[in-house]
Amino acid sequence: MPCIHVEHRVRSDEVALAVREHSPSGPGRPSVVLVHGYPDQQDVWEPLIQQLPLEDWHVVTYDVRGAGGSDAPASTAGYLTDRLVDDLVAVLDATVEGPVHLVGHDWGSVQLWDVVAGESTDPRLHGRVASFTSISGPSIDHVAWLTSHPNGRVPALLQQAMHSWYIGAFNVPLLPELGWRYGHAVVARLMAPREGLPPDHWGTELRRNAVNGLGLYRANIGGRMRKPRSVRVDVPVLVVHPERDRYLTDLALEELDHLCSDVRVERVDAGHWAVVTDADVVAPLVREHVGAHR
Repeated sequence: MPCIHVEHRVRSDEVALAVREHSPSGPGRPSVVLVHGYPDQQDVWEPLIQQLPLEDWHVVTYDVRGAGGSDAPASTAGYLTDRLVDDLVAVLDATVEGPVHLVGHDWGSVQLWDVVAGESTDPRLHGRVASFTSISGPSIDHVAWLTSHPNGRVPALLQQAMHSWYIGAFNVPLLPELGWRYGHAVVARLMAPREGLPPDHWGTELRRNAVNGLGLYRANIGGRMRKPRSVRVDVPVLVVHPERDRYLTDLALEELDHLCSDVRVERVDAGHWAVVTDADVVAPLVREHVGAHR
């Protein structure tokens, strides 16, 4: 059973988010917010949380819009990363006092890149982010920049494109919804052992999480890849790169100093769901990064 200190419903525009505080806040306790990816929900963090110092840290998770116990927006536009940033701000306003350390996995990390990129200009975020740990989720703008500046990296771009085949599939109308609605159990049964995950990893909410989360790909990828934003991140960043990730190649690590003023990369011998399968490897990296930037 997950360790839950307090559960909330936090309103963000048209949706209510299911939020958990796994330990109390208090003076001298750093606040750490963990944001999950696709097609997961906040339960995915439990193996990692069990290895974090809850006696000293204030740890918060939430189901992103459309997943788990959170509401889904009415349209695809509701999944724009701007709306996801609004959600993070709402969670911070409801649960965190002072600076926060952000940790994201997969789409949780993708959306947090937009948060840390806006930290210097968005008054809701300015001075509120102490550090960021990115796990298997690159900045859309950075990938778009690499794509538009090939500079001899064409083979790497082609390799990443092959690993990202599903993004194009998810943008096909109707078929992905049908596939997830009627084939979610088969997908889970095939993917879990392939990724080293327990058989019940996605639980009973997989169909809803997967169908709703298609909006993340449809609302963001095409437009941002065609017209990336010019961004610079000055928050201290730790990039944890699982070397056996089936969906993300080393391309995402190239020229990170073009994006970040303070970045460190840690390669780990793990697959995409390292936060579950190799929590004992990821947790010390998170503890070190948070400790170094308190």
